[in-house]
Amino acid sequence: MFNNRLIFRSILVLLALTPGAVLAQLSDAKVEALVEALRVAAPPAGTEGGLYSDWRIKPDNIIRWSKRCLNRDLTPEQFAADQALARPVLVCVMGPVLREQFTESHDNEMVAVQRAAAWWMTGDPAQYRTGSTGDYTLRVLEAYLRFF
Repeated sequence: MFNNRLIFRSILVLLALTPGAVLAQLSDAKVEALVEALRVAAPPAGTEGGLYSDWRIKPDNIIRWSKRCLNRDLTPEQFAADQALARPVLVCVMGPVLREQFTESHDNEMVAVQRAAAWWMTGDPAQYRTGSTGDYTLRVLEAYLRFF
């Protein structure tokens, strides 16, 4: 019997390697889909101590990003307690990241999503195919694709 996850990964690899396979403009809706995919793919609460919200974010990032994106400081507790407040911050942060990775991936949306997910997890988008980061970026991509 075939493993559906293996088949899905094989299709993704083939599409990623096919020039011009997935050309798209990255609308705000796609950035929002990435943000939601990051939430869906986040580790369960409690598995990563010291992280906040459904997105599992380090407190220092919450403070820095809220200042940059909302022009005000949010505590990690405020951020975690209000998705309606957190989501625009994450769209603000991840929009430029996704768009940059779209360019870096030669306009391949699937690779751009994986590279953005690798940036989210490690700070290095080039790690999108390596080890546990590669597994994570595929989970993010699978969640992202469910929104379209």
